[in-house]
Amino acid sequence: MSKEIRISPIRNGTAIDHLGPGSAYKMLEVLDLRDYTVTVGINVESRKMGHKDIMFIEGRELSGKEMDKIALIGHGATVNLIKNSEIAEKFQLGYPEQVEGIMKCINPKCITNAENITGKFSIRHSPLEAKCFYCETRMGEQDIVSSIKSD
Repeated sequence: MSKEIRISPIRNGTAIDHLGPGSAYKMLEVLDLRDYTVTVGINVESRKMGHKDIMFIEGRELSGKEMDKIALIGHGATVNLIKNSEIAEKFQLGYPEQVEGIMKCINPKCITNAENITGKFSIRHSPLEAKCFYCETRMGEQDIVSSIKSD
């Protein structure tokens, strides 16, 4: 006898779909979701991607900065805003042109690491690269993902 586990759809909140396998772990780390019901599927089968991660956040719409974090960690993710159990808005995330206050520069001598100055980066899309506004240090995809700060 096999048991089947079903995920109930959320009534209001945010569904994040088409995340690369394993990226939901980083999402949970950098998004402040401790006061919300969050359902996460990791390494779920997907016709489009082979395998993917998916997140359902009940009762919460994400801010612009949070969307930028999701875009950098899970480029190409689909975000669905859910209202009254219906998809009210749906969009695919691309890389932002610039981010501020969501990552830390990897250069230990950067002024943002010595002073109380918010990090600011321009983003190049292909290949993914972030350039610090202050010291011009360039960061690749791995450094970008690991330097994203939690709220």
